[in-house]
Amino acid sequence: MHSVVAWKSAGLAVLAAILVAAVAVSGGSGSDPRTPAALPGMPPPFLGTAVTGGGGTTAAVDAYGDVVDLRPSPAGPALIDNSSARQAAGTVPADTGIVPRVSLGGGPALPLWRADSVTQRYLPRTNVVRTEGRFGETRVAVITAAEGDELAVVVRIWPEKGQRMEPSVGVSVAGGVRCARDMQGGQLDLLCRVGRAVPPALGAAAQDIPEQARAVIRQSASDDRRWLGRAEALGSGAPAWAEEMYRRSLLVLRALTDSRTGAVAAGARDGWAYVWPRDAATAALALRAAGYEGDARRVARFLSRLNLDAAARFEADGSPVPGRAAQGDANGWVRAAERATAVVKGSRRSPELESAASALPWRGRADYQEGSGGEYLGNAIAAGAPLGPFATPKGLVRQAGDPASGLDSAAAWAVRPFPRRGAFPAVRRTLLRLLATGTRYGITPGEGWSGGSDPWTAPTAWSAWALAALGDRAAALHLLGDLRRAATPAGALPERVDARTGTPRSTTPLAWSHAFTVLTLLQLWPTHHRG
Repeated sequence: MHSVVAWKSAGLAVLAAILVAAVAVSGGSGSDPRTPAALPGMPPPFLGTAVTGGGGTTAAVDAYGDVVDLRPSPAGPALIDNSSARQAAGTVPADTGIVPRVSLGGGPALPLWRADSVTQRYLPRTNVVRTEGRFGETRVAVITAAEGDELAVVVRIWPEKGQRMEPSVGVSVAGGVRCARDMQGGQLDLLCRVGRAVPPALGAAAQDIPEQARAVIRQSASDDRRWLGRAEALGSGAPAWAEEMYRRSLLVLRALTDSRTGAVAAGARDGWAYVWPRDAATAALALRAAGYEGDARRVARFLSRLNLDAAARFEADGSPVPGRAAQGDANGWVRAAERATAVVKGSRRSPELESAASALPWRGRADYQEGSGGEYLGNAIAAGAPLGPFATPKGLVRQAGDPASGLDSAAAWAVRPFPRRGAFPAVRRTLLRLLATGTRYGITPGEGWSGGSDPWTAPTAWSAWALAALGDRAAALHLLGDLRRAATPAGALPERVDARTGTPRSTTPLAWSHAFTVLTLLQLWPTHHRG
């Protein structure tokens, strides 16, 4: 889909200033740490832009090759203290997580956010992340992979002729992680194990650390490619960019889905590494459509065991996360996942809710925009409720009986995955109007959206899926083009991006966006191999 695009600085002496919140997390004193400055046109350090893992140990890597989030499973507890609140406030300490550095000619050790340019990509058909920086003519590569309960980080240097350089790495992780490192010449190898101690003897002099680290990378790449090889191929005529977008989206879902339990994390980041029923249900639909029936069934089984009236989000063990009340679309999305995967047992919902869609609780609850409770379009669609109160001449609005609430992109759900044929014309009008006022990176959730002008990739992707199903291929392709521009150079879709620059502004990648992308691509180029 994407060529490798470099994010550049004007030189080591010129660094872009980042906006720092007026009140820091710790109180706003002058002694608070400050997130290091970003390179021009790039996201700040310590905001993940790539995820590595295969359903076990899961790591987020920022645009500079730093490991900024680490968990024993996609929705497991954080092993690196990098709070989203500190990220928003601009007060992330420079020694957070695992930070590769390079010393030039005996000078101070510099992280890659001090390089002249940085590029990032995945190794082909894998979740192995390669970040490369340039300091003058010197090239530095950081390769990161998570496999099973292990994390490997390899730092390699190709110095300018006559230049002496030395790699190093700062490690700040929780006590449940044990790391060992080895440095030989221009290469540093770091091997970390989650929940399994690395013997002290495997220190700087150990000769097997480099081989073990490389073995983790090789095994991770091999497992990713083997898993990806099981996917149904897009139908004939799919262009190369669509194939690449499809593969990357599937691999993101692989990384963010617990391979044992089926718990799908929204993202590899503090505050997002939880299971939202609607996000996880969409992942189940996408995995099922792509031919991963076993994986999809595990996700649906996990969802079917949740007490959906208890909260909006859930931990990896299924326990509710306090702070956000149950949302009005959860039951409908979980039912859709159960039906698609033939999982119907183990649900805590009452028999009445199973037999009557109209009885699904949705009134007075928050919707996908996660504000106050009300009577919202997305919830009504998921619950199978009448849509008449949301209809206006322009299309479907967010709040029942309130035209001023604005057109809502959640109208798309009435085409897929909750088809309401009578509403198709209104849905099409709604989505085309929103598309007409969108940006080159996609659309906001709707006309009444109060969260700024930044486009969000999930509404952009679900609108593309619906328009493709309605037969409006040109509009669907237009929105996919927006998503391609919103994606990082490595192909990951942020939750939202800057409306002017397309720079990631939030969690990257977002499982929900990639799941809708899979479904859109299969709608446009249906496989010929599924039954």
